[in-house]
Amino acid sequence: MKNKILFVFSVLFGLMFINSGLNKFLNFIPQPENMSEDLTYLITSLKNIGWVLPLLGGIEILAGLLFILPKFRALGAIMIFPIVIGIMLTHTITDTSGLPVALVLFAINLWVIIDNKEKYVPMVK
Repeated sequence: MKNKILFVFSVLFGLMFINSGLNKFLNFIPQPENMSEDLTYLITSLKNIGWVLPLLGGIEILAGLLFILPKFRALGAIMIFPIVIGIMLTHTITDTSGLPVALVLFAINLWVIIDNKEKYVPMVK
């Protein structure tokens, strides 16, 4: 039962990041009009740099695909973890409206990392 629940969460998590990554290239999700000034400044700054959003989008797409596939889920979880930490920090410091979703993403990501901890042992030996 645990594996089925984890699979459903992993598919939803992966699809959410694939969607987010594709949006960084195709801009099909409009920005909310009631965003805080700090968050608007942050997003505008990232857009002005030019290479950051495409890099994040590419990582989100790749990690989202890997997260869905059980064989590569551990790799996808490690790849997406810094981005999830960034999402959590952004919604903790800059705009708290998205914090509940960020906490759920963090929990799912952490669950997958803990569930696959034996696969990370060779990296730290």
